[in-house]
Amino acid sequence: MTNKKKNNYIPKDKLGNNFVHKKQTINNNEEKESKEKNTSLKNIILSIKNASYRYSDAEENDYALRDVNFDFESGKTYAIRGRSGTGKTTLLSLISGLERCTEGEIIFDGKSLKNMNLDKYRNSDIGIVFQSYNLLPFMTASENIILSMDVSGLKIKNKREKAIELMEKVGLKENYADRKVLRLSGGEQQRVAIARSLSYNPKMIIADEPTGNLDKQTETEILEIFKKLAHEGNKCVIIVTHSQNVCDAVDVIYDLKKIKEENNK
Repeated sequence: MTNKKKNNYIPKDKLGNNFVHKKQTINNNEEKESKEKNTSLKNIILSIKNASYRYSDAEENDYALRDVNFDFESGKTYAIRGRSGTGKTTLLSLISGLERCTEGEIIFDGKSLKNMNLDKYRNSDIGIVFQSYNLLPFMTASENIILSMDVSGLKIKNKREKAIELMEKVGLKENYADRKVLRLSGGEQQRVAIARSLSYNPKMIIADEPTGNLDKQTETEILEIFKKLAHEGNKCVIIVTHSQNVCDAVDVIYDLKKIKEENNK
């Protein structure tokens, strides 16, 4: 893996546009400088601006996350990595609108999450994929996907047909549609979970350790799905991960450092 962060050089195509498939590795201290030097960023769907978070029962200077600045573009895959305690879960909660920044803000598609209906944001604008799949086991694969359509208020004439179309998009044949979730393998369940996240055509997919429970072959197959969603479907895919395989597969890696580590530099 080639690390571009030392000279902030980003390969370009013949038209002078950023090459989507070349990897960058950027940490939360370097992002401000990177944005100043890389003025050719386009299609930004999500911006994290000086985001900090402190739990309500924490001491005044005891932050779970401090001064994070990251940009995310449509059509790219991203990995957010960091050791335990660096704030990955907290950042995921902020991006998902489950928590609000103590300081700073998060901008989605030009609008601050502070001014958005967060229920609508989660049900329409972003799709979330979990490590443990979070499927309803008493339902079939297609019923899990259809339920997501119902929750989002999506009006589709034939939801079952759409569910099967989405399942085929992630590599599951039609005969899987009526299988109960518990009859599916871990990789098959994760494919259903990805199809469910696509059921209302969100602009951004957020995945929390989506390959953590999978073997390496299945992990590779799931990563190929995410890459196609970004590079062919123009979605922004953000993966929180510990996996080096995931980091090797994505376009951009964002590193989170422990606050104490940053203060000791």
